[in-house]
Amino acid sequence: MSVEQESLDLHRRLRGKIGTLVKTPISSRRDLSLAYTPGVAEPCRQINQKPEAVYTYTNIGNTVAVITDGTAVLGLGDIGAQAGLPVMEGKCVLFKEFADIDAFPIALNTKETQEIITTIKNIAPSFGGINLEDISAPRCFEIETALKEELDIPVFHDDQHGTAIVVLAALINALKITGKKKEEIRILINGVGAAGTAIAKILFNFGVKQLTVLDSRGVIYTGRDNLNLAKEDLITLIDKDNKSTKGSLAEAIKGQDVFIGVSSANILTIDMVKAMSKDPIIFALANPVPEIMPDQALKAGARIVGTGRSDFPNQVNNVLAFPGVFKGTLAVRARSITEGMKLVAAQALAEYISKPTEVQILPDPLDKGVAEAVAEKVSAQAILEGVARQ
Repeated sequence: MSVEQESLDLHRRLRGKIGTLVKTPISSRRDLSLAYTPGVAEPCRQINQKPEAVYTYTNIGNTVAVITDGTAVLGLGDIGAQAGLPVMEGKCVLFKEFADIDAFPIALNTKETQEIITTIKNIAPSFGGINLEDISAPRCFEIETALKEELDIPVFHDDQHGTAIVVLAALINALKITGKKKEEIRILINGVGAAGTAIAKILFNFGVKQLTVLDSRGVIYTGRDNLNLAKEDLITLIDKDNKSTKGSLAEAIKGQDVFIGVSSANILTIDMVKAMSKDPIIFALANPVPEIMPDQALKAGARIVGTGRSDFPNQVNNVLAFPGVFKGTLAVRARSITEGMKLVAAQALAEYISKPTEVQILPDPLDKGVAEAVAEKVSAQAILEGVARQ
């Protein structure tokens, strides 16, 4: 039986993957009086008098809303909000399994940016954090930015920042193996959607000096036509001196140390890898078919290869990042998830592998100790930056 059919059977049998866990079973009238009326009125009064008491008397401090509009679901594209629900439920399962966080799937039946922002603002009082999921670019940037400015709880777009954190962790360990330095390496990112943009920003914040970013029309650079605002902002950030290479992927790949693909299947050729510098690092993250298959990349001379797939070594999987990031954030009731918190999350992931090798630069996605290691660093950084409330 194929994994697709087996998954279909599982979803049909269980009718979804999540339910409700009751902490206070009702077996007597006394239980009913304490959990509901009349007893419940007292915590309501306490919260009314002191809003911060909601963290004492409810589960809000351990809850995350997993929100989508269904416009960029996995590799399926714009399939609609309800069709994206199985993915949102799956995300909630991962939150619970890896970080013991109670997460709830919310599918929004609108693609209007302002309507999404308003809706999330209106439901935010029920949650300790907001995880945006599978919302297409460039709208996802505007939505996240607005919510971060207007809400006093952490907002995190996992397709952007979860991917970026894990890619940076993989790069840190890959550099240890190759002996290359972040200030000297040349990195090419193919794909300027949500993930590609966030990867470029976190690498820049990490200290990478030479970044070349491409969309489907080639290298993006200052003054190129047909750039949306998000791409213009990105190139302004990473290329202040306007020194970007120009041209196609085949032209821009020459002499690069690292290729990071968040784009399309089979677009990186053996000849392109051969044109890179010695011991190139390849992160081909298109799913389900990467930009180049690992055996082909290795045949062409790649030193280290990572993909988004679980059937090859060095899987770049967001589950390594978001459970720990939120666990650490919620533990200290941080108001936001800062760039510094993302950087330490990546460093924690990298450090989790004491002796990285060409076939193990990242932890096993099933290792449940990872989230705790990430959370510890994230909490400490939140306190250091003054965004924690306890």
